[in-house]
Amino acid sequence: MKKRRGERKMRKGTTYRIVVRSELNGRYAVAFEGMEMEAKDGVTVLTGKIIDQPHLYGILERINGLGLELLSVEALPNAVLSGPESKREQEDLEL
Repeated sequence: MKKRRGERKMRKGTTYRIVVRSELNGRYAVAFEGMEMEAKDGVTVLTGKIIDQPHLYGILERINGLGLELLSVEALPNAVLSGPESKREQEDLEL
């Protein structure tokens, strides 16, 4: 059975940028495993691959459980990605 591109993309996941108020330090890395954390100017930006909506909701529940203020959640277009993973995804889209 041939898969459509949308189905393949959903299986791979979507990259999200999630911003919370507060500069989180490394001890929070375990809570957001698999996400890159960048803290500056009073906020922390979490960026990473979210495989599906239950995964996204789990991260949002974790943020709420830690008492953090959620500022934004944004799905990023593939063009924003960098590094080898982005190159592989771009090659997949061109096939």
